[in-house]
Amino acid sequence: MNLLKTVSDIFGMLAILVCLVAGLVRVSGNYYLSGFEVLTLFNTGVALMVFACLLKLQFLQMKS
Repeated sequence: MNLLKTVSDIFGMLAILVCLVAGLVRVSGNYYLSGFEVLTLFNTGVALMVFACLLKLQFLQMKS
Protein backbone atom coordinates (compact mmCIF):
# COMPACT_ATOMS: atom_id res chain seq x y z
CA MET A 1 0.00 0.00 0.00
CA ASN A 2 2.89 2.34 0.76
CA LEU A 3 4.36 1.46 -2.63
CA LEU A 4 1.20 2.74 -4.33
CA LYS A 5 1.55 6.11 -2.60
CA THR A 6 5.23 6.37 -3.52
CA VAL A 7 4.60 5.49 -7.16
CA SER A 8 1.79 8.04 -7.39
CA ASP A 9 4.04 10.73 -5.92
CA ILE A 10 6.80 9.91 -8.42
CA PHE A 11 4.41 10.02 -11.38
CA GLY A 12 2.93 13.29 -10.11
CA MET A 13 6.33 14.95 -9.87
CA LEU A 14 7.33 13.61 -13.27
CA ALA A 15 4.09 15.00 -14.74
CA ILE A 16 4.73 18.44 -13.26
CA LEU A 17 8.27 18.40 -14.65
CA VAL A 18 7.15 17.38 -18.16
CA CYS A 19 4.40 20.03 -18.23
CA LEU A 20 6.76 22.69 -16.93
CA VAL A 21 9.42 21.91 -19.53
CA ALA A 22 6.83 21.86 -22.32
CA GLY A 23 5.43 25.19 -21.15
CA LEU A 24 8.83 26.86 -20.90
CA VAL A 25 9.86 25.63 -24.34
CA ARG A 26 6.60 26.88 -25.86
CA VAL A 27 6.89 30.29 -24.14
CA SER A 28 10.42 30.60 -25.53
CA GLY A 29 8.90 30.48 -29.02
CA ASN A 30 9.77 26.94 -30.08
CA TYR A 31 7.30 24.35 -31.27
CA TYR A 32 9.62 21.34 -31.06
CA LEU A 33 11.94 19.88 -28.42
CA SER A 34 14.30 17.09 -29.47
CA GLY A 35 12.11 16.21 -32.43
CA PHE A 36 8.88 16.06 -30.40
CA GLU A 37 6.12 18.60 -30.73
CA VAL A 38 5.74 20.55 -27.49
CA LEU A 39 1.97 20.01 -27.42
CA THR A 40 2.56 16.25 -27.47
CA LEU A 41 4.92 16.56 -24.51
CA PHE A 42 2.36 18.66 -22.65
CA ASN A 43 -0.36 16.08 -23.33
CA THR A 44 1.98 13.38 -22.02
CA GLY A 45 2.42 15.40 -18.84
CA VAL A 46 -1.34 15.72 -18.43
CA ALA A 47 -1.76 11.97 -18.96
CA LEU A 48 0.87 11.28 -16.31
CA MET A 49 -0.93 13.66 -13.95
CA VAL A 50 -4.24 11.86 -14.46
CA PHE A 51 -2.53 8.51 -13.86
CA ALA A 52 -0.95 9.82 -10.65
CA CYS A 53 -4.33 11.10 -9.46
CA LEU A 54 -5.97 7.73 -10.15
CA LEU A 55 -3.23 5.94 -8.21
CA LYS A 56 -3.61 8.36 -5.31
CA LEU A 57 -7.37 7.86 -5.34
CA GLN A 58 -6.89 4.09 -5.25
CA PHE A 59 -4.49 4.50 -2.32
CA LEU A 60 -7.02 6.61 -0.41
CA GLN A 61 -9.79 4.13 -1.10
CA MET A 62 -7.70 1.20 0.15
CA LYS A 63 -6.67 3.18 3.23
CA SER A 64 -10.22 3.63 4.52
